[in-house]
Amino acid sequence: MDSGFSLVPILMWVLIPAFVIGVIVFSHHQAKKRREHLARWAAARGWKYTPSAPHLVSRWRSAPFGRGSSRRATNVLSGDFHGRHVVSMTYKYTTGSGKNRSTHTFHVIAMHLPAPLPWLQLSPEGMGDSIAKFFGGQDIEFESEAFNDAWRVKAPPGQYAYDVIHPRMMERLMQPDALRRTISIEGQDILMYVSGRQQEQYIDAYANLLYGIVDQIPRHVWLRAGYDPGMG
Repeated sequence: MDSGFSLVPILMWVLIPAFVIGVIVFSHHQAKKRREHLARWAAARGWKYTPSAPHLVSRWRSAPFGRGSSRRATNVLSGDFHGRHVVSMTYKYTTGSGKNRSTHTFHVIAMHLPAPLPWLQLSPEGMGDSIAKFFGGQDIEFESEAFNDAWRVKAPPGQYAYDVIHPRMMERLMQPDALRRTISIEGQDILMYVSGRQQEQYIDAYANLLYGIVDQIPRHVWLRAGYDPGMG
């Protein structure tokens, strides 16, 4: 009886490390299969696949960037979407330490703009973002009560936000595919993110949303930025 019980600690010392190693091996195998799948997906549509892109981690300040530590941009897909360059990725960062350490994972997609624009952020009403202080942003209210109930808009003081968020833009942003998203214009990019790792089956839908928003930005806004859409 005693000898039988004495085997339990030994078995635990053998089985637990074996289990951990098995999980690690399985995870690496699944990650490899995922990378191979995304590489084929990108090649099939003439896009580029990059397993890791450290330079993208510090490219933007808007949410979800500029937070936490151990920031990573992985499984990056990039290419042309109706004449505009798009980047899609899985972005992760960690917060806390020890037992309180958490990893936050997002699907981020960004579309390159023809000219840099002032910062502007659209987020679901009720969500705050301290990074707005970096840009000197403030909450903007509009005449549409329904729009104000759905969206929180942050932008620098002045007319810019009202020029971008005109009635037709509001109408576009009230569509089901836009509601509850977080969308930012920062420099020469417009980007959005959703929780969870990148889902390539949604890239076209997300890119189409960004494309539609960019398409609604008025000409006079672009002209102030030094770009004339009518010349393209």
